[in-house]
Amino acid sequence: MASGSGGIGEYDTHIVATRARVVGSGLLRYSLQDYSAIQNQILAPLTMAATTRFEPTVLSNFQSQRTRLIGQVTDIDEWFEFSKIIIFAKPVAIEYPQ
Repeated sequence: MASGSGGIGEYDTHIVATRARVVGSGLLRYSLQDYSAIQNQILAPLTMAATTRFEPTVLSNFQSQRTRLIGQVTDIDEWFEFSKIIIFAKPVAIEYPQ
């Protein structure tokens, strides 16, 4: 399908929250970023534990056509493992005006 004609991934989406089941050690810092690296939103950091039964919801306000979720730790011996990621997004536009 041509860009802007309703193809999958071609909508401009608004991401309002993320929910992740993550285990690890330390502080997980993650952010949302578009592929051109023009827009970036740093989300609230998560304190990780070796076992957890909680999936905290982190609010965001990010709008882009294509978005990536970047997770990182910054200290030595910190680690993380995602077992589930849910991104709450809503399409807001099919194409940009020309």
